Amino acid sequence: MREISLDRLRTLVVIADLGSFAQAARALNLAPPTVSLHIADLEARIGAPLLSRKRGQVRPTAIGETLLERARRLLTDVEQALDDVQRQVQGLAGRVRLGASTGAIAHLLPQALDILGVQHPGIDVQVQVLTSSESLARLQDGSLDIGLVALPQAAIKGLEIRPWRRDPIMAFIPSSWSPPARISPGWLASRALILNDNSTQLSRVTSDWFASAGLQPPARIQLNYNDAVKSLVAAGYGATLLPHESAAPEHDPRICMRPLRPGLWRHLGIACRQGEVEQGTRFVLQVLMSQVAKS
Repeated sequence: MREISLDRLRTLVVIADLGSFAQAARALNLAPPTVSLHIADLEARIGAPLLSRKRGQVRPTAIGETLLERARRLLTDVEQALDDVQRQVQGLAGRVRLGASTGAIAHLLPQALDILGVQHPGIDVQVQVLTSSESLARLQDGSLDIGLVALPQAAIKGLEIRPWRRDPIMAFIPSSWSPPARISPGWLASRALILNDNSTQLSRVTSDWFASAGLQPPARIQLNYNDAVKSLVAAGYGATLLPHESAAPEHDPRICMRPLRPGLWRHLGIACRQGEVEQGTRFVLQVLMSQVAKS
Protein backbone atom coordinates (compact mmCIF):
# COMPACT_ATOMS: atom_id res chain seq x y z
CA MET A 1 0.00 0.00 0.00
CA ARG A 2 1.41 3.40 -0.95
CA GLU A 3 1.90 5.87 1.88
CA ILE A 4 0.53 9.40 1.71
CA SER A 5 3.34 11.97 1.61
CA LEU A 6 3.24 14.93 3.98
CA ASP A 7 4.43 17.14 1.11
CA ARG A 8 1.38 16.18 -0.93
CA LEU A 9 -0.95 16.85 1.99
CA ARG A 10 0.69 20.24 2.48
CA THR A 11 0.16 21.01 -1.21
CA LEU A 12 -3.53 20.11 -0.87
CA VAL A 13 -3.93 22.39 2.16
CA VAL A 14 -2.22 25.37 0.47
CA ILE A 15 -4.32 24.99 -2.69
CA ALA A 16 -7.49 24.88 -0.59
CA ASP A 17 -6.40 27.94 1.39
CA LEU A 18 -5.43 30.02 -1.67
CA GLY A 19 -8.03 28.66 -4.08
CA SER A 20 -5.49 28.39 -6.89
CA PHE A 21 -2.93 25.90 -8.20
CA ALA A 22 -0.75 28.75 -9.53
CA GLN A 23 -0.76 30.67 -6.26
CA ALA A 24 -0.04 27.47 -4.34
CA ALA A 25 2.94 26.74 -6.62
CA ARG A 26 4.36 30.21 -5.88
CA ALA A 27 3.75 29.89 -2.14
CA LEU A 28 5.40 26.46 -1.98
CA ASN A 29 8.20 27.45 -4.38
CA LEU A 30 7.27 24.55 -6.66
CA ALA A 31 6.79 24.31 -10.41
CA PRO A 32 3.07 24.27 -11.41
CA PRO A 33 3.37 20.77 -12.93
CA THR A 34 4.75 19.50 -9.60
CA VAL A 35 1.73 20.89 -7.75
CA SER A 36 -0.61 19.21 -10.23
CA LEU A 37 1.35 15.94 -9.84
CA HIS A 38 0.98 16.08 -6.04
CA ILE A 39 -2.80 16.32 -6.33
CA ALA A 40 -2.95 13.64 -9.01
CA ASP A 41 -0.95 11.30 -6.76
CA LEU A 42 -3.28 11.98 -3.83
CA GLU A 43 -6.39 11.42 -5.90
CA ALA A 44 -4.95 8.18 -7.27
CA ARG A 45 -4.19 7.03 -3.73
CA ILE A 46 -7.67 8.01 -2.45
CA GLY A 47 -9.52 6.89 -5.57
CA ALA A 48 -11.72 9.99 -5.81
CA PRO A 49 -11.44 13.69 -6.82
CA LEU A 50 -10.29 15.99 -4.01
CA LEU A 51 -10.60 19.37 -5.73
CA SER A 52 -13.06 20.86 -8.20
CA ARG A 53 -12.64 23.89 -10.46
CA LYS A 54 -15.63 26.20 -10.82
CA ARG A 55 -15.44 29.62 -12.49
CA GLY A 56 -11.69 29.73 -12.05
CA GLN A 57 -11.91 28.99 -8.33
CA VAL A 58 -10.51 25.75 -6.94
CA ARG A 59 -12.57 24.27 -4.11
CA PRO A 60 -12.32 20.97 -2.19
CA THR A 61 -14.89 18.28 -2.88
CA ALA A 62 -16.76 16.66 0.03
CA ILE A 63 -14.11 13.92 0.15
CA GLY A 64 -11.44 16.60 -0.14
CA GLU A 65 -12.92 18.43 2.88
CA THR A 66 -12.71 15.23 4.94
CA LEU A 67 -9.05 14.71 4.00
CA LEU A 68 -8.25 18.40 4.55
CA GLU A 69 -9.58 18.30 8.10
CA ARG A 70 -7.29 15.37 8.96
CA ALA A 71 -4.38 16.80 6.96
CA ARG A 72 -4.44 20.11 8.85
CA ARG A 73 -4.34 18.29 12.21
CA LEU A 74 -1.59 15.99 11.02
CA LEU A 75 0.58 18.83 9.70
CA THR A 76 0.05 20.79 12.92
CA ASP A 77 1.09 17.75 14.97
CA VAL A 78 4.20 17.31 12.83
CA GLU A 79 5.17 20.95 13.26
CA GLN A 80 4.61 20.70 17.02
CA ALA A 81 6.71 17.54 17.19
CA LEU A 82 9.55 19.18 15.29
CA ASP A 83 9.34 22.25 17.52
CA ASP A 84 9.41 20.09 20.67
CA VAL A 85 12.41 18.15 19.40
CA GLN A 86 14.22 21.34 18.43
CA ARG A 87 13.63 22.80 21.88
CA GLN A 88 15.09 19.64 23.38
CA VAL A 89 18.12 19.84 21.07
CA GLN A 90 18.65 23.43 22.24
CA GLY A 91 18.25 22.44 25.89
CA LEU A 92 15.14 24.60 26.32
CA ALA A 93 12.99 21.58 27.15
CA GLY A 94 13.19 17.85 27.48
CA ARG A 95 13.59 15.03 29.94
CA VAL A 96 16.72 14.02 31.85
CA ARG A 97 16.67 10.69 33.71
CA LEU A 98 18.77 10.68 36.88
CA GLY A 99 19.47 7.84 39.31
CA ALA A 100 20.64 8.28 42.89
CA SER A 101 20.38 6.83 46.39
CA THR A 102 17.65 7.94 48.80
CA GLY A 103 20.15 9.97 50.83
CA ALA A 104 21.38 11.90 47.78
CA ILE A 105 17.82 12.48 46.59
CA ALA A 106 16.70 13.77 49.99
CA HIS A 107 19.67 15.95 50.90
CA LEU A 108 21.88 16.67 47.88
CA LEU A 109 19.56 17.07 44.90
CA PRO A 110 16.95 19.61 46.09
CA GLN A 111 19.25 22.64 45.90
CA ALA A 112 20.53 21.65 42.45
CA LEU A 113 16.97 21.09 41.22
CA ASP A 114 15.91 24.50 42.57
CA ILE A 115 18.72 26.16 40.62
CA LEU A 116 17.87 24.18 37.50
CA GLY A 117 14.21 25.17 37.80
CA VAL A 118 15.23 28.84 37.69
CA GLN A 119 17.88 28.58 34.97
CA HIS A 120 16.24 25.94 32.76
CA PRO A 121 12.55 25.63 33.70
CA GLY A 122 11.69 23.56 30.64
CA ILE A 123 13.91 20.64 31.65
CA ASP A 124 12.11 17.83 33.47
CA VAL A 125 14.49 15.84 35.69
CA GLN A 126 13.00 12.41 36.38
CA VAL A 127 14.65 11.03 39.52
CA GLN A 128 14.82 7.30 40.24
CA VAL A 129 15.96 5.61 43.46
CA LEU A 130 18.82 3.35 42.35
CA THR A 131 21.95 1.82 43.81
CA SER A 132 25.25 2.76 42.19
CA SER A 133 25.46 -0.55 40.33
CA GLU A 134 21.90 -0.15 39.04
CA SER A 135 22.63 3.39 37.85
CA LEU A 136 25.75 2.28 35.99
CA ALA A 137 23.92 -0.63 34.35
CA ARG A 138 21.11 1.68 33.18
CA LEU A 139 23.58 4.21 31.85
CA GLN A 140 25.12 1.43 29.78
CA ASP A 141 21.80 0.26 28.33
CA GLY A 142 20.66 3.82 27.61
CA SER A 143 17.71 3.99 30.02
CA LEU A 144 19.42 6.57 32.29
CA ASP A 145 21.24 9.83 31.52
CA ILE A 146 23.02 10.67 34.79
CA GLY A 147 23.88 8.62 37.86
CA LEU A 148 25.10 9.79 41.26
CA VAL A 149 27.30 6.88 42.29
CA ALA A 150 29.51 5.90 45.20
CA LEU A 151 33.24 5.89 44.53
CA PRO A 152 35.49 4.16 43.75
CA GLN A 153 34.10 2.41 40.69
CA ALA A 154 35.97 0.32 38.15
CA ALA A 155 36.33 1.90 34.71
CA ILE A 156 33.42 1.03 32.44
CA LYS A 157 33.69 1.29 28.68
CA GLY A 158 31.55 4.05 27.29
CA LEU A 159 30.95 5.76 30.65
CA GLU A 160 32.60 8.78 32.25
CA ILE A 161 32.71 8.95 36.06
CA ARG A 162 33.98 12.17 37.59
CA PRO A 163 34.47 12.91 41.33
CA TRP A 164 31.71 15.06 42.77
CA ARG A 165 31.83 15.40 46.56
CA ARG A 166 33.10 13.90 49.81
CA ASP A 167 30.98 13.58 52.96
CA PRO A 168 32.03 12.22 56.36
CA ILE A 169 30.54 8.92 57.47
CA MET A 170 29.26 9.26 61.01
CA ALA A 171 27.91 6.95 63.67
CA PHE A 172 24.21 7.47 64.40
CA ILE A 173 23.50 6.05 67.86
CA PRO A 174 20.49 6.08 70.19
CA SER A 175 21.01 8.90 72.69
CA SER A 176 20.04 6.52 75.51
CA TRP A 177 23.26 4.58 74.91
CA SER A 178 25.38 7.55 76.10
CA PRO A 179 28.07 7.06 73.44
CA PRO A 180 31.63 8.42 73.74
CA ALA A 181 32.77 11.52 71.84
CA ARG A 182 34.37 9.46 69.06
CA ILE A 183 33.33 5.99 68.00
CA SER A 184 35.82 3.19 67.42
CA PRO A 185 35.15 -0.10 65.60
CA GLY A 186 35.56 -2.00 68.86
CA TRP A 187 32.98 0.06 70.75
CA LEU A 188 30.40 -0.11 67.94
CA ALA A 189 30.88 -3.78 67.06
CA SER A 190 29.55 -4.87 70.46
CA ARG A 191 26.21 -3.10 69.88
CA ALA A 192 23.15 -3.90 67.77
CA LEU A 193 23.74 -2.63 64.26
CA ILE A 194 21.54 -1.52 61.38
CA LEU A 195 23.64 -1.61 58.21
CA ASN A 196 23.30 -1.40 54.43
CA ASP A 197 23.31 -4.73 52.61
CA ASN A 198 26.34 -5.82 50.61
CA SER A 199 24.95 -4.54 47.30
CA THR A 200 26.02 -1.01 48.27
CA GLN A 201 29.40 0.69 48.30
CA LEU A 202 28.64 1.98 51.81
CA SER A 203 28.40 -1.60 53.04
CA ARG A 204 31.83 -2.40 51.63
CA VAL A 205 33.38 0.76 53.09
CA THR A 206 32.00 0.12 56.58
CA SER A 207 32.97 -3.57 56.44
CA ASP A 208 36.54 -2.50 55.68
CA TRP A 209 36.41 -0.07 58.62
CA PHE A 210 35.46 -2.85 61.03
CA ALA A 211 37.93 -5.26 59.38
CA SER A 212 40.77 -2.80 60.03
CA ALA A 213 40.28 -3.65 63.71
CA GLY A 214 39.92 -7.37 63.01
CA LEU A 215 36.14 -7.29 63.46
CA GLN A 216 33.23 -8.53 61.38
CA PRO A 217 30.08 -7.78 63.39
CA PRO A 218 26.71 -9.08 62.12
CA ALA A 219 23.90 -6.66 61.39
CA ARG A 220 20.68 -6.91 63.36
CA ILE A 221 18.92 -5.70 60.23
CA GLN A 222 20.05 -4.67 56.75
CA LEU A 223 18.24 -1.75 55.16
CA ASN A 224 19.21 0.62 52.35
CA TYR A 225 16.78 3.49 53.05
CA ASN A 226 18.62 6.00 55.19
CA ASP A 227 15.60 7.82 56.60
CA ALA A 228 14.05 4.51 57.64
CA VAL A 229 17.35 3.48 59.25
CA LYS A 230 17.46 6.73 61.24
CA SER A 231 13.90 6.15 62.43
CA LEU A 232 14.95 2.76 63.81
CA VAL A 233 17.98 4.31 65.49
CA ALA A 234 15.74 6.94 67.10
CA ALA A 235 13.55 4.11 68.43
CA GLY A 236 16.61 2.53 70.08
CA TYR A 237 16.62 -0.48 67.75
CA GLY A 238 20.32 -0.18 66.89
CA ALA A 239 23.17 2.04 65.70
CA THR A 240 24.29 2.69 62.15
CA LEU A 241 27.00 4.25 60.00
CA LEU A 242 25.75 6.74 57.41
CA PRO A 243 27.18 9.67 55.45
CA HIS A 244 26.33 13.07 56.84
CA GLU A 245 25.53 15.61 54.14
CA SER A 246 26.08 19.23 55.13
CA ALA A 247 22.69 20.11 53.65
CA ALA A 248 20.86 17.54 55.78
CA PRO A 249 18.39 18.94 58.35
CA GLU A 250 18.99 18.67 62.08
CA HIS A 251 18.59 15.08 63.18
CA ASP A 252 16.22 13.69 65.78
CA PRO A 253 17.29 14.55 69.37
CA ARG A 254 16.87 10.86 70.21
CA ILE A 255 19.90 10.24 67.99
CA CYS A 256 23.51 11.07 68.83
CA MET A 257 25.71 11.67 65.80
CA ARG A 258 29.37 10.97 66.46
CA PRO A 259 32.55 11.09 64.33
CA LEU A 260 34.50 7.89 63.82
CA ARG A 261 38.00 6.97 64.95
CA PRO A 262 39.62 6.35 62.50
CA GLY A 263 37.66 8.70 60.24
CA LEU A 264 35.70 7.44 57.28
CA TRP A 265 34.39 9.20 54.18
CA ARG A 266 31.74 8.60 51.54
CA HIS A 267 32.94 9.68 48.07
CA LEU A 268 30.36 10.35 45.37
CA GLY A 269 30.82 10.73 41.65
CA ILE A 270 28.70 11.78 38.69
CA ALA A 271 28.42 9.20 35.93
CA CYS A 272 27.22 9.77 32.37
CA ARG A 273 27.86 8.37 28.92
CA GLN A 274 31.02 9.45 27.12
CA GLY A 275 30.88 11.62 24.03
CA GLU A 276 28.21 14.06 23.04
CA VAL A 277 25.22 14.28 25.38
CA GLU A 278 21.95 16.12 24.89
CA GLN A 279 21.96 19.78 25.82
CA GLY A 280 19.46 19.24 28.64
CA THR A 281 21.71 16.59 30.19
CA ARG A 282 24.67 18.95 29.82
CA PHE A 283 22.81 21.69 31.71
CA VAL A 284 21.96 19.29 34.57
CA LEU A 285 25.61 18.19 34.75
CA GLN A 286 26.75 21.81 34.89
CA VAL A 287 24.39 22.62 37.76
CA LEU A 288 25.46 19.52 39.71
CA MET A 289 29.15 20.28 39.25
CA SER A 290 28.58 23.88 40.35
CA GLN A 291 27.51 22.49 43.72
CA VAL A 292 30.89 20.88 44.40
CA ALA A 293 32.49 24.03 45.75
CA LYS A 294 29.48 24.60 48.03
CA SER A 295 29.38 21.08 49.45
